[in-house]
Amino acid sequence: MIKIYEWGEVSPEEIFARFSPTASVEDIVTGIIAEVVKNGDSALKAYAEKFDRVTLQALEVTQAEIDAAYEKADKQFVSILEEAAVNIREFHSRQVREGFEIRRGDGVVIGQKITPIEKVGLYVPGGTAAYPSTVLMDAIPAKIAGCKEIVMVTPPAKDGNVNPDILAAAKVAGVTRIFKVGGAQAVAALAYGTESVPKVDKIVGPGNAFVAEAKKQVFGKVSIDMIAGPSEILVVADGKNDPKHIAADLLSQAEHDKMASAVLVTDSMPFAKAVSAELEKQIPALLRSEIARKSIDDNGKIIVAENLLQAIEISNEIAPEHLELCVDEPFAYLDKIKHAGSIFLGRYCPEALGDYFAGPNHTLPTSGTARFSSPLSVDDFVKKSQYSYYTKEALGKVADKIAVFANKEGLQAHAESATVRFKED
Repeated sequence: MIKIYEWGEVSPEEIFARFSPTASVEDIVTGIIAEVVKNGDSALKAYAEKFDRVTLQALEVTQAEIDAAYEKADKQFVSILEEAAVNIREFHSRQVREGFEIRRGDGVVIGQKITPIEKVGLYVPGGTAAYPSTVLMDAIPAKIAGCKEIVMVTPPAKDGNVNPDILAAAKVAGVTRIFKVGGAQAVAALAYGTESVPKVDKIVGPGNAFVAEAKKQVFGKVSIDMIAGPSEILVVADGKNDPKHIAADLLSQAEHDKMASAVLVTDSMPFAKAVSAELEKQIPALLRSEIARKSIDDNGKIIVAENLLQAIEISNEIAPEHLELCVDEPFAYLDKIKHAGSIFLGRYCPEALGDYFAGPNHTLPTSGTARFSSPLSVDDFVKKSQYSYYTKEALGKVADKIAVFANKEGLQAHAESATVRFKED
């Protein structure tokens, strides 16, 4: 049963179950990466037999397989995928940046240009659940950014095929190539390349502890989006809400993973107890009831605050991945929220809306990192280069100043490089 606390009975650090999900698998992942670097495709096929219980003749999904999956897919679901993709494109298209240039008129030009990352890798989980939504959320911003090659990796099923819903989503989103590879070995393949899997410049997407640890270990060889911890939801709700709705929202995260955290902060003890009772009614009816039960019992909490303003303060201390604000006049509180990955406003905006359909990205900072990081966006798929141009006359005006600065730092060659152009032979 979920635990109920008065505010002050539990510290902010203890509200969410935040711990490193990768510590216990570090050595295993190091070995997997080394094996993939050494043996390439043969290592990937061997790991497919070991972990996925499947023998693969080829690692890459053919275009014929993708087209067949799209044609066989449920037509209603494909229509929903396409509608969701429209919403995601609309939102992320507003994130496109342009470079800038400053011409001072005295022979000086400075500026910044935006360049898409050429090759990106998308990791899409395929274990206890398949997530076509992740394909849309990761691939569409990359496509909008202008990435030339979008390489997706995902574990195969025991029949050697990729989940058809994932393939349909990949076709809708514009993924370039798809490989039947999962786990830490997939991350290693994207980072270092194999005979079949191309080396990429950045890897994005969620995964289990092995995937998270692999991303951590290859960072520096390639860029990554983030190290994702267990999923989190914080619901700030007043006593006017229907307990059924709030319980369902908490369970929408609890069913993800036994390590997931679902927390309610409310200003009403009677409402807190009503939600607790409703959770007990709803959990047994879930297909993933065992997972949800473990998550709620181990990590679920209800915090009773003095008022809604204190509830917002609690939220800001926690910096949750998902924040639902189920109150009257939610926009009145929006500016008071300082740290959250994605914010859902009002009584009819469940977190599931953001997972699938609304348009904002669902790849979000976890474990309190919303204090300093952001949801996945078009910015994650571009890089910025700055440039400068000085005429001889423009450099001449500042060469001595550069030399003073350089000599203050003890860097004589720096000073000389600025002044040598103006010395007699």
